[in-house]
Amino acid sequence: MRISRLILGLAALPAAFLALPVQAQDAVTGTPEILVTPVSPSWTYAVGAPASFSVHVRRDGHPLPGVTVTVRCGPEMLPPVLTREIVSGQAPSTIEAGTMTAPGFLRCIGTAMHEGRAYRGLGTAGFDPQTIAPTVTNPPDFDAFWADGKEKLARIPIELTREELPAYGGPGIRVSHVSFQTVGLEANGTSTSRIYGILCEPTAPGRYPALLHVPGAGVRPYRGLLTQCQRGIITLQIGIHGLPVTLDPQVYAGLGAGSLSRYFMNNVEDRDRFVFRRIYLSTVRANDVLTSLPTFDGTNLGVIGGSQGGALSIVTAGLDPRVKVLASIYPALADLTGYLNNRAGGWPHFFHPTRPGPKPTPEALRTLPYYDVVNFARRVTAPGLYTWGYNDETVPPTSIFAAFNVITAPKSWMLALTTGHNTTPEQNLRMDAWIEAALKTGRVPSTIPLPPPPVVP
Repeated sequence: MRISRLILGLAALPAAFLALPVQAQDAVTGTPEILVTPVSPSWTYAVGAPASFSVHVRRDGHPLPGVTVTVRCGPEMLPPVLTREIVSGQAPSTIEAGTMTAPGFLRCIGTAMHEGRAYRGLGTAGFDPQTIAPTVTNPPDFDAFWADGKEKLARIPIELTREELPAYGGPGIRVSHVSFQTVGLEANGTSTSRIYGILCEPTAPGRYPALLHVPGAGVRPYRGLLTQCQRGIITLQIGIHGLPVTLDPQVYAGLGAGSLSRYFMNNVEDRDRFVFRRIYLSTVRANDVLTSLPTFDGTNLGVIGGSQGGALSIVTAGLDPRVKVLASIYPALADLTGYLNNRAGGWPHFFHPTRPGPKPTPEALRTLPYYDVVNFARRVTAPGLYTWGYNDETVPPTSIFAAFNVITAPKSWMLALTTGHNTTPEQNLRMDAWIEAALKTGRVPSTIPLPPPPVVP
């Protein structure tokens, strides 16, 4: 009855009232997008070829005309060499961004103010990126330095402890908070510390492949790789700071803003006490733990991680021949001397011209080649899958290619061009499917597989 009366009431309204448009400025609140895209479908050009970028402003999927956009273009992570202004229209504008005379990446960043708010978008073009060569040196005693570290690590007992975490688990798996001994900060061979992590083991009788998950930068708790374990893989997810990984998140937030802030710079002028010596050797010790488990199948050991963890994946494979397969997502810590050669260097951006950090002292320049991911990439023998995007402002693609290009082991790559320091669901699912297939069959897939379709209840 009420609906009928409402319809009759609407019918009685003047037709002019019903035809009134919605007040657009009151009703439309979608977020404007500045889309900056290389015109080349592959986002890639030959060295010396002119690159152009499409610049478009949209809101709610449609053009938003009348917005003034300032576009700045130049080598990624360095000051721009070209600045242009465009006013958005119904069709995209084109910016002629110039070229590069050496392999690398050219980035255009568009910024605008609209209705009192700032907006930003970027696009990055590669110039013969598969020929990018590293700038970092390869120390002649690199192998001897790390052989000495591994020898000292081997003298330290594992002393594994475990505490079961029933609340963390799921069907068919056992989850434990574990810790084990590793080297300490001092390089004398007697200093020790501990590493903590989450170990997930299938409960069904049998022997299984194992996967080490190494962490990205920061200070945080962990909950383990349950999904992979439920699919028949032993997993160990570690932290690197010598802290239990099951504490209240506020503990990690406080440490990350306090004593562990910028931990990655600690002792950079001392080759034997640089923070990453302990971290790198501890990934080998984590493999000691996995390979000592009675349920490990004895052969199939993998490592996976992203950003700092992507670096640690390569480092672990370069140090430990037991690694049979690795997956690395936008690996950091590569080609750290890039900024001293007028191009982007890897995270954490040592020697960037405007960022805080250590100076390029003789001591720092002596230390870093022993820890640069490029030099571990040279020594990787395990097949690997590598994935990243061109728009990453945390781990520049120039630095990633510097490491990727020196790998002589079997390697596959998977680009998600538009991504920055993030991954898409498609990347994650395909990488998980690839490493699962490699670990469970003992053979590297000939192609990057599509993941299995989701189970519909």
